[in-house]
Amino acid sequence: MERRAFLGAVTGGLLAAPLVAEAQQAGKVYRVGILSSDSAQDPRVRAFREGLRDLGYIEGRNLIITGRWADGDLARLPEMAAELIASQVDVIVTLGPAAWAAKQQTRTVPIVIAFSGDTVATGIVPSLARPGGNITGVSFMSTDLAAKRIELLKDAFPRIARLGVLYNPDEVATTPELRETEKAARTLGVKLDLLQSHRSDELEGLFSTASRDGVDALIVFAHGFAYRNGKRIVELAAQYHRPTMYGYREFVEIGGLMSYGPNLLAVVRRAATHVDKILKGAKPGDLPLEQPTKFELVINLKTARALNLTIPPSLLGRADEVIQ
Repeated sequence: MERRAFLGAVTGGLLAAPLVAEAQQAGKVYRVGILSSDSAQDPRVRAFREGLRDLGYIEGRNLIITGRWADGDLARLPEMAAELIASQVDVIVTLGPAAWAAKQQTRTVPIVIAFSGDTVATGIVPSLARPGGNITGVSFMSTDLAAKRIELLKDAFPRIARLGVLYNPDEVATTPELRETEKAARTLGVKLDLLQSHRSDELEGLFSTASRDGVDALIVFAHGFAYRNGKRIVELAAQYHRPTMYGYREFVEIGGLMSYGPNLLAVVRRAATHVDKILKGAKPGDLPLEQPTKFELVINLKTARALNLTIPPSLLGRADEVIQ
């Protein structure tokens, strides 16, 4: 996070305490709804709660959080969004594909996107600088990073000729990211194999097919499906000996080979500042959607050795972290 943004977050935290004290005296209790495609145990939920706590909000005292968790069933999200709206929450925070479901259910209740794909390319907002309407939050730039992830994978393994792309076509963020991935693949002379998975029980068959067909390596789109099934995907990549690039360090920490992207939990915590501003009276459409300013290349050397792979020293030197 850039210094200016960081200082703004710190200043906001310092100023929040007296304002919260005034609200407590007036008996004001804020109601925040969380709409997630994942589960209540999602670490991103904990990070968001911590972000609010740092700003002076205390659950049970001046804050009530109501959660709706789809547990991977995207079809449930619209109904859950309607339930949160009916409960009269002051703001809805969305994680993953939940942003679209919330947008379709209300044009008045403020929505803060804490985790989503390309919000402009998918039509959630017309502009990052001027989102308008009832939506603001954080854009994760997954589309913008698509080409970079292929470049880094190609730098690590120059002989890659066939690249598997694993994603859930039901997620709205897939279309623009796939378009950029295909463009980068053509530039680098790499053939793409599209590995579409709607359910976790389809994953092993996809890895088996990719291995049989001679796919050299994989890229996993950093969307809700992959995040929810990360452990299984990492296990299958190891089982079928396929070097794989992920979108976030969390995959590498549990045994994935390499990742490139923003610090997921830090950015989700940042979304709490948008909620804070809205609860204090700001209009969401007047708050620009923020983008991460720092991206991490993380490489797991232990995994590389297990796959009998050699990572070029030049790439290791560019890594933000190397897990031994």
